[in-house]
Amino acid sequence: MLTSLVALSIDAMLPALSNIGADLGVQRENGTQLIVSALFVGFAVGQLVYGPVSDSIGRKTPIYVGLGLFMLGSVLSMIAWSFPVMLAGRVLQGFGAAAPRIVTIALIRDQYEGRAMARIMSFVMAVFILVPMIAPALGQAVLLVANWRMIFALLLTLSLIAVIWFGIRQPETLLPSQRTKFSLRRIAATVGEVLRDRCALGYTIASGLVFGAFLGYLNSAQQIFQSQFSLGTQFPLYFGALALTLGCASIFNAQLVMRYGMRLLSWRALQSMIVVSTGFLVFAWTAEGVPPLWTFMVWGSMTFFCLGIVFGNFNAMAIESLGHIAGVAAAVIGSLATTMSLLLGLLIGQAYDGTVLPLVGGFAILGMASLLTMHLTERGVQRP
Repeated sequence: MLTSLVALSIDAMLPALSNIGADLGVQRENGTQLIVSALFVGFAVGQLVYGPVSDSIGRKTPIYVGLGLFMLGSVLSMIAWSFPVMLAGRVLQGFGAAAPRIVTIALIRDQYEGRAMARIMSFVMAVFILVPMIAPALGQAVLLVANWRMIFALLLTLSLIAVIWFGIRQPETLLPSQRTKFSLRRIAATVGEVLRDRCALGYTIASGLVFGAFLGYLNSAQQIFQSQFSLGTQFPLYFGALALTLGCASIFNAQLVMRYGMRLLSWRALQSMIVVSTGFLVFAWTAEGVPPLWTFMVWGSMTFFCLGIVFGNFNAMAIESLGHIAGVAAAVIGSLATTMSLLLGLLIGQAYDGTVLPLVGGFAILGMASLLTMHLTERGVQRP
């Protein structure tokens, strides 16, 4: 439920981006993409705060605080009277949403490690990615009976349910004897340890690269489906179909990771994504950047299936050796990867020119960069 709030915040308003832009006076069509990107700005900063705090005071209190800020951001976005106010509300939403997202990873690391942790992370990522199947449809349904402001009212209601459910059902996983005193010096030392850890840093960069391509898709999806392919209110159906492949891949990964390992599965998935994206880029270029919709869906399904395998494994491999500082490690890893993906995704999204070429090219190039990063990370590493 906590993880789904993040996905809902990203995707539920995608069908309403053009409505929001029209109501709040956004001049450039690509400018409405900032409604998506602004959430990730707060999300990147928030992770650096909640991770270290959760190591000092436990896992539950930071999540309570984060959910409170998320609700405040939802209210501010709901009553926004200008585009800057909307963006401020979205940043606050992202800052609050970082708590349940990042502390949940540390909470899992408190109880699992290695391939068992990768299996649990795959289920968490499945929720994070399956929710977009219904999130745009929820937003579209709201637009059929009310205006876009009610989408934020829906997020406010769901977050209230989540905080009550969390308080009743989830026990604290970090005992007082396991907690560390909050110290800026300790945080700086821990950041240094994370940055010096070859696998942690390498897989953080690799994750940021591939998630940057995905964020480029999130930024431009509404324009591609509704403007370029003229799908109108059918947009959530196609968006959800691609989200389904991501979720299925996460479940598929959970079943196979115990047998084949995180690294082999991630390597093969990246290789496949590069081949498919490069081939489709050539095909799309011959079609002047506007290929038939069914070919775009085939490419998207194959590419996103590969992403679904990579996402959970990269996160698990990045934090695998840092269990003794799980909270801070999860914060640094998450913040760095999110910041990278934010910049790359913004670049891809703003490059949208009425064709799919910037998006498909972004997947091909960033996939290659991620594969190279993985190769350099693993080179010379001795494993039992």
